[in-house]
Amino acid sequence: MKFNEFGFSPELLEGIQAIGYETPTPVQEQVIPLILEGNDIIASAQTGTGKTAAFLLPIIQKILTSKVDEHIKAVVIVPTRELAIQIDQHMEGLSYFTSVSSIAVYGGSGGSSFSSEKQALSEGADVIICTPGRMIAHLNMGYVKVSELEYLILDEADRMLDMGFFEDIMKIISYMPENRQNLLFSATIPLKIRELARKVLKDPEEISISIAKPAENIMQVAFVIYDTQKIPLVKYLLSAKQLRSVLIFCSTKSSTKQLGIELKKSGLAVEAIHSDLDQETRNKVLRAFKNRKLSILVATDILSRGIDIEDIDLIINYDVPNDGEDYIHRIGRTARAESHGMAFTLINEKEQSRFAEIEALLGKPVPKAKLPQAIGDGPAFNPRKSRMRNQRFRKKSFRKH
Repeated sequence: MKFNEFGFSPELLEGIQAIGYETPTPVQEQVIPLILEGNDIIASAQTGTGKTAAFLLPIIQKILTSKVDEHIKAVVIVPTRELAIQIDQHMEGLSYFTSVSSIAVYGGSGGSSFSSEKQALSEGADVIICTPGRMIAHLNMGYVKVSELEYLILDEADRMLDMGFFEDIMKIISYMPENRQNLLFSATIPLKIRELARKVLKDPEEISISIAKPAENIMQVAFVIYDTQKIPLVKYLLSAKQLRSVLIFCSTKSSTKQLGIELKKSGLAVEAIHSDLDQETRNKVLRAFKNRKLSILVATDILSRGIDIEDIDLIINYDVPNDGEDYIHRIGRTARAESHGMAFTLINEKEQSRFAEIEALLGKPVPKAKLPQAIGDGPAFNPRKSRMRNQRFRKKSFRKH
């Protein structure tokens, strides 16, 4: 199938061609016709499947034929500012040869950005890509033109609920007309997502694009290690081979900051990115990484679904992710566009049972590499013992409280 078979306008096809798209991905092939027909949709699709274009393309096409003027026509709600920026950039490329306008609305961007957002929201930009808190701040002031809204898109819905945005989402929806088309995209469809879907969607079509396994061209390796060995091992791995682009994921801000400082002391070209940085600094760091001026980026999970950079040579999970889906999202940042990549995961004693659950989702064990002699011996990989230890710790903590 080709993009010109969807019935898109010549201006939109020109944007598709300029970006370099040739054939639709499976999620695009299934979702685009349903959106064009006006159906509500609940879709299970992960990062890397092409889901952003799957909803942007038909929405742009429908807006081109809309008779509503000077009102917001579509709102895309996302969990993080990075994802809002990424989708807006994607939108700008696809709609470049059309008259459809868009703006990203997110917090932490200063007073001047708030003013430009206010202007777009009050004058009626066609598509608003927003984070919940910032959008509510504007809605509370009474100038946001959503009374004629036609399309609502919830992207990374599972992550938004994990971050506690359910009430914010429902508040934003309360400002919108009931007669609208609703699209919900989520990496997984657990019970809480179905509950949200029941409240928001009307007779939705359900689409499931199953890529619940990492790409085959990702070489996955795990190191079973003591906490004190983590930083020395990361330094060793980074010094062993010259890599153009390395993304290191940490689970907390404190470990992100500490690792960034330690790697800088070793003379490596590295920056750490986390929620304590202002938006301008975060954008600057991301641009440097994307443009290959910075070879190593240490980040919290805020980036696992919100970074669109190809040709990342190596992913390092400094901490084991909270679940299998997060693991897949993290390592999915490498081996994009059919390239090859590597993903290393560092597993301490407490994290062994969690990593065993991830392996169960993958359907096979991840090879455990021997630690370099300079690092020393690590603990044995014994997930059952780790699980029992964690249960005893939780029981003690419960008794204390």
